[in-house]
Amino acid sequence: MDEIQSEIHEECGVFGVYSQENRNVALTAYYGLYALQHRGQESAGIAVAYADKIEYHKGMGLVPEVFAGGNLEKLPEGDMAIGHVRYSTTGASQLLNAQPVVFTGKCGKMALAHNGNLVNTAQLRSEMIARNAVFQTTIDSEVMAVVINALSDGDILNGVMRACPLFKGSYALVIMTTDKLIAVRDPFGMRPLCLGTLEDDYVVASESCALDAVGAAFLRDVKPGEIVVIDAHGLRSYMMENVPGSRMCIFEYVYFARHDSVIDGCSVYESRRKAGELLARYYPADADLVAGVPDSANVAARGYADESGIPFVEALAKNRYVGRTFIQPDQSQRENSLAVKLNAIRANIRGKRVVIVDDSIVRGTTMRKIIKMLRTAGAREVHIRICSPVVRYPCYFGIDIQTSTQLIGAGRSEDEICASLGADSVRYLSEEHLLKACSKVRGGFCLGCFNGEYPYPRADANGGKLKFE
Repeated sequence: MDEIQSEIHEECGVFGVYSQENRNVALTAYYGLYALQHRGQESAGIAVAYADKIEYHKGMGLVPEVFAGGNLEKLPEGDMAIGHVRYSTTGASQLLNAQPVVFTGKCGKMALAHNGNLVNTAQLRSEMIARNAVFQTTIDSEVMAVVINALSDGDILNGVMRACPLFKGSYALVIMTTDKLIAVRDPFGMRPLCLGTLEDDYVVASESCALDAVGAAFLRDVKPGEIVVIDAHGLRSYMMENVPGSRMCIFEYVYFARHDSVIDGCSVYESRRKAGELLARYYPADADLVAGVPDSANVAARGYADESGIPFVEALAKNRYVGRTFIQPDQSQRENSLAVKLNAIRANIRGKRVVIVDDSIVRGTTMRKIIKMLRTAGAREVHIRICSPVVRYPCYFGIDIQTSTQLIGAGRSEDEICASLGADSVRYLSEEHLLKACSKVRGGFCLGCFNGEYPYPRADANGGKLKFE
């Protein structure tokens, strides 16, 4: 993989608000981003449109850290705001790559925030450089902004309509000019994006939990391949041509999304609870207690306990002030943060046979340490039950799994994984059962990290030349 591609994989959260009454749109965006903090913990940013200007602030750290010290109050009142929380891989964790991307182009001031990852970034970047474009960052979001601007004739909608068919990969976009807020979801709908209303205002967010956080009512999900334009005339919808059908990333239900969100018609809570029930039904264990790895697996663990009749007991205490370990950008950071993130509750597990339910095992770093922690605390047996299939393949569309060599499940059987982790048993939910747990979703799924079948084959990464007409 080339240097640029190896640096820009990300899983993020986006938020936007359009208001004709409530001028404090920055505060609305702040609370929306706070609710999406689980999607990115490295950097955050908010851009506000007012008059013919866009002002912004972004920085490294969590949302309350970035906007502390009066930074939120310094943002002006305005008609619109977009915001972004970001997580990235090693080498791209720097302020230069924080979003939103803000610049002046054919349509005047423009800001863009992006959740997802393109597989043809290098090709698009090279073509734009050949046309004298200058890039300041290593992120694909800037490439998208530059391409949209280049293909615009002064009308931002035309630029978006012409550019989107050239983007190969996953993207949920919020784009803002001084008079329009635009929301875009890629043709496969791989990343979530939804719309809400707040009295006469419109809100767009990666997850419905962000709508709840700002008091907005859920309106609907943005459709795969849909471009939603919000301005003084209201809300208008445009569809891209030849939309192939939904292939939502199923990892949103497994891990990324907050369990109180509803995505494409399916409650994340219900899907995780059902996954836990199916684990207990088809992959039982003879044990004294069931516990979840907090927080994303607790719902599934309760489902497992109810279905199996084994009591649910907390086995791990979580420090609420430490971020999620899987989406830490550096291996040493993942290991160090885990040491202060979780602690075994000795009184609950000493001498007991324990079933630990988790949503997934990717690298194995976290689970290996958890098992060792539980044994040190006196657990007699540790049985691992996973609410998703074995992750065997890389993801090119926004999850930090760049090569198969990073994956504990690549080329290993469940028994071999068990031996590597040091557990008494390890069983994974099958692909069939995971799909059953998510059966209420409107549309299909991308299961590439489980079965190697992707919406965009890597061979497609260089397809589609830019055309300026």
